[in-house]
Amino acid sequence: MTQIQKSILVLGIGNILMNDEGVGIHVVTRLEKEGYDSADLMDGGTGGFHLLGFIQSYKTVIIVDAALDDFDAGHIRVLFPKYAKDFPKQLSAHEIGLKDLIDAAFMLGNMPEIHLVAISIKDFQDMGMELTSEIEAAIPEAIIQVKELVKKLQN
Repeated sequence: MTQIQKSILVLGIGNILMNDEGVGIHVVTRLEKEGYDSADLMDGGTGGFHLLGFIQSYKTVIIVDAALDDFDAGHIRVLFPKYAKDFPKQLSAHEIGLKDLIDAAFMLGNMPEIHLVAISIKDFQDMGMELTSEIEAAIPEAIIQVKELVKKLQN
């Protein structure tokens, strides 16, 4: 049986209860609120193997996630990782689950093309649902990056 693959999924990853760590979810939520329909949108929570079937049903997955790295808070990078080792050193609190998910998809032989919109956050994980001003200010640019990437991938 041939599996039908959809075109593009924008997958927001993060924990909205840990302030900036939930930035991927905030980006997807704002895209949904503005009625963006050029790609499928999904709140992926904190990642994990329950997302494996979803990502394998797409040709291309754009992951939006917080990254704990050496950049200033709010810095945005668009990466094209092929394996878990190609992701930033640390993808916030759920690092292991997401990287394991990518490795599992690769090992199963049904790996979509992965793009990562990584938004740098500070190395703290306070509880709460408020974004810092740096991360709040980065969301419009992250949305532009996602839309430009989708447009490029559709051409």
